[in-house]
Amino acid sequence: MSLTMSGASVPMFNQYLVALAHLLEKAEAHAQAGKIDPSALLQARLFPDMFPLTSQVQFACDFAKGAVARLAGVPVPSYEDNEKSFAELKARIAKTLDFVNSIEANRIDGSESRDIRMMFAGQPLAFKGEPYLIGFALPSFVFHVTTAFGILRHNGVNIGKADFLGNVPVLP
Repeated sequence: MSLTMSGASVPMFNQYLVALAHLLEKAEAHAQAGKIDPSALLQARLFPDMFPLTSQVQFACDFAKGAVARLAGVPVPSYEDNEKSFAELKARIAKTLDFVNSIEANRIDGSESRDIRMMFAGQPLAFKGEPYLIGFALPSFVFHVTTAFGILRHNGVNIGKADFLGNVPVLP
């Protein structure tokens, strides 16, 4: 059986969004244990010209929901970027997971040649479905999850590769 568009996207979004929520739980516990103001972690950056942790989580969610919606040919849900706490970020991840998993696989499968048009950083972009997923949406999603991991690790949160990968699917 060949890989389907839903098989190449939904499981990955699920795995890494669940892992991202776990990273946030560990970060919150780290802040509480160290008597660190949570906003210090939420606004932490790897470099001054990069976005903070909060934005990295928001962007990861945006790429997951945006990819699934565009591939399925449904409107992309709009979320306000107003999260200011670990709990609010975890709620955004949960809402994103709910959306990603609400789209039936048959809506996504067969979207390899679907026209995808969108704005990104103020510029119009146009793709076919497969290059959009493989060359833009998935790498962008993983970039933001990885950057969130890097911010937390750089700030002393005790996390490692197993936390980043989350529950890796394995054969029985």
